[in-house]
Amino acid sequence: MSTLPEPASGRNEAKAARDTGSMRTRYKRVLSFCLHYWMLSPPLFFGILSARIASTLVDVAVPVSAGFLIDAIANGSRDNPGPAFRALALFIGLGATFAISRQLVTFLLNRLSGQSIAAIGRDSFRKVQRFSADWHANSFAGATVRKITRGMTSFDTFTDTLAFGLLPSFIVMVGVSAVFFYRWPVLGVIMAVSIVIYLTVVITMSVRYVRPANVEAREWDSKMAGALADSITGNAVVKSFAAEEREDAMFESVSGNWKWRAIRSWDRSAISGIVQALMLMALQTALLGTGVWLWSQGQATAGGIASLVATQFLINGYLREIGQQVRTVQRTVNDMDDVLDFRDATMQVADAADASPLQIGKGRIEFDKVDFRYSGQSKALYENFSLVIPAGQRVGLVGPSGAGKSTFVKLIQRLYDVQGGVISIDGQDIAKVTQSSLRQAVGLVPQEPVLFHRSIAENIAYGRPDATRAQIEEAARLAHVDLFVNNLPKGYDTLVGERGVKLSGGERQRVAIARAILAQTPILILDEATSSLDSVSELYIRSAIERLSTDRTTIVIAHRLSTIQRLDRILVFEDGRIVEDGDHAQLMQCKDGVYKKLLETQLQSGEIVQAAE
Repeated sequence: MSTLPEPASGRNEAKAARDTGSMRTRYKRVLSFCLHYWMLSPPLFFGILSARIASTLVDVAVPVSAGFLIDAIANGSRDNPGPAFRALALFIGLGATFAISRQLVTFLLNRLSGQSIAAIGRDSFRKVQRFSADWHANSFAGATVRKITRGMTSFDTFTDTLAFGLLPSFIVMVGVSAVFFYRWPVLGVIMAVSIVIYLTVVITMSVRYVRPANVEAREWDSKMAGALADSITGNAVVKSFAAEEREDAMFESVSGNWKWRAIRSWDRSAISGIVQALMLMALQTALLGTGVWLWSQGQATAGGIASLVATQFLINGYLREIGQQVRTVQRTVNDMDDVLDFRDATMQVADAADASPLQIGKGRIEFDKVDFRYSGQSKALYENFSLVIPAGQRVGLVGPSGAGKSTFVKLIQRLYDVQGGVISIDGQDIAKVTQSSLRQAVGLVPQEPVLFHRSIAENIAYGRPDATRAQIEEAARLAHVDLFVNNLPKGYDTLVGERGVKLSGGERQRVAIARAILAQTPILILDEATSSLDSVSELYIRSAIERLSTDRTTIVIAHRLSTIQRLDRILVFEDGRIVEDGDHAQLMQCKDGVYKKLLETQLQSGEIVQAAE
C-alpha cells in the first residue's frame, strides 16, 4: 500500500518550539504582508479603523447609559419624568449608533477584503507561474493551489478577526478598566489584573499547546489535497490498471494520518476553551461580588450595580471570544506562511537586473564550454560541452534515454541555469536577456503536449493570441488537425477537456504542432513530436514539419529515426556527449556507428518499415 511519509512527531514538536521562539518575527512578517494589501486603498483602511474605534467606544458607553437610566428612574418621580426620558433617549441613541457604525464597518470591510484578496491571488499566481520548471516538477499542483487559496481565505479571516474581534476587545478592555478606575478604583484593579492573567494564560496555551497540533494538521491537510489531486489527475492510469482500490487505500492512509492530527488539534482547542470558561467564571464572581460589597458599603447605587452587571456581560462576551480569536489569528498566521513563502522565495531562474529583450535574427545557437548538473545529483550531465548550430539548420537529436537530449533543449529555453559556460542565440547570452523574449522566440512541441480546457481554436492560437480564424484554420490544416476537427459537432469551438483529455494522444499532438506552426518562431523544437502518431499520420506530420522548418533553426528529438532522416544534421548523444555528428548518409557510412545500429534495429523490428517505404 502506497503512503506518503509521516513526519516524526518529535521533529514537528522541535520545529514548533523553534517557531515559538521566533513568533514575534513571524507576526511582524504577517502584519507587514497584510498591511501592504490593506493599504492598497488607504481611505477604505482608515475609514474602517475610525468607524470601528468609534463603534466600540459607543459599545462601552451603552452599559454606563443603562445605569444612568435606572438611577434616573429610581431617583425620579412620575411628576418629573424628564431625566428618565433623557436617559432613555441616550441609551437608545447609543444602541442605534453602535448598530449603524458596526454595519458601516461591514460594508467598508467587504470592499477592502474583496480588493485585497483578489490582489493576493493575482500576486501569488504571478509568482508561482514564474517559478522554475524544476520547482513545478517537484511540487504537487493540487497542494500549490490549496496553499494559495488557503492563504487568501486566511487573510480574509485574519482581517475580520482583527476588525471585529481583537481590536474592539482591546478597546473594550481598556475602556472598561478606565471607567471602573474612575468610578470604583478597586474594581478597576480587579479588572486590569484579571485581564492580564487571562490574556497570558490564553495566549500561552494557544502558542505552546494548541498551535503545534494545528501545524501538524495543516501539513497533512496539504498532503491530503496533493494526494487527492494527483490521483484524480491520473485517473486514466488508475482505470487502465484497475487500481481504484489501491488508490482508495492510499488516500485512506493519508486521510487517516490527517484525521487523528485534526482531532488532536480540535481537542486541544476545546480544552483551551474550558480553561477560559473557568477563568471567566472566576472573573464574574470577583466583579459582581465586589460590586455587591460596594453597594453594601453605600459606594454604589442600584444604577451602578445594573451598569456593572451589563458591563460584566459585555466584557465577558469579548473575553470569551478573545480566546477563540487568538487561536484563529494563530491558525491564519500559520495558513498564510505558504503564501508568504511564495512571495519571499528567490526565483530559481531569474532575469538579470539589466536583462534586455532578445534581438532574434536567424537563430544561430551556440553552447560554449557549458557545465550543467541537475540539483541533487553528484555527477554533471554536461562538462565543457561546446556545440554550434548555424542559423536555419535542421538538426536531429538521437540517443538513449538520459543521454542529455531533452536537457539540451531545456537549456536553450533557459528552464534551468547552467553552472558554467555560456549559451547564446545570435551572439547574445541567454542568461542576460529576458526570459519572456527568449521563449517567445522558441516554439516547442513537447512529447506530451498539454492543452488547456478551452476550445481547439484557443489552444492553437495560444502562442499567437491575435491570430485570425483563417490563420488558425490554415495552421490546423498544415498539421492535419482538420482531418478530425471537421467531424466534431462544434468544430474548432469544441472544448478539449482538462489537459486535452477529450482528444486522443495523436490528436493532442497535432494541435500542439498546429500551435507551433501558427506561432512562427525563429527557432523550433520538436521533442518526440510524432511519438503519439500512427505511421500514416507520421508521414503527414513529417511533410508539415519539412514545410514548417524551412528557413528556421529546427531541433528535432526523435525516437523514430525515420522522422529525422531528411534533416541537415544528426547529433548522437551518449552520457551528455556528442559521439556522432553528420547527416543521415554520412552516419550510415560509419562502421559500427551508434546511429547505424539504432536504425538497423528499428528496421528489423518493423518499427519504421512504413515510414521508410
